[in-house]
Amino acid sequence: QVQLVESGGGLVQAGGSLRLSCAASGRTFSSYSMGWFRQAPGKEREFVADIRWSGGSTAYGDSVKGRFTISRDNAKNTVYLQMDSLKTEDTAVYYCAAKYRDSAPPYKYWGQGTQVTVSS
Repeated sequence: QVQLVESGGGLVQAGGSLRLSCAASGRTFSSYSMGWFRQAPGKEREFVADIRWSGGSTAYGDSVKGRFTISRDNAKNTVYLQMDSLKTEDTAVYYCAAKYRDSAPPYKYWGQGTQVTVSS
């Protein structure tokens, strides 16, 4: 089992920045690929970004590409989502997720979510 706890959400004006953090515990963090997803009211859960267990390889959803950056610090068992040039459309609950190495999706482990609200 892997426990995930997100933090760093809040209220920010359009054009501003936030950095989300996801702290992991329970298993060896470096053995897990990590992802960020988000869900806005009345909408389906949306893929935001992920990073391979071995590091280096990252992927982004089209709506955030060029604005968001995912990274990980294995020494701190933490994955980050740096969000720049935020838009009102980015308002959602953001969830951290984990899966073992290169296992097929969907992600198995999920955090409780953190609210991001972008105001105009």
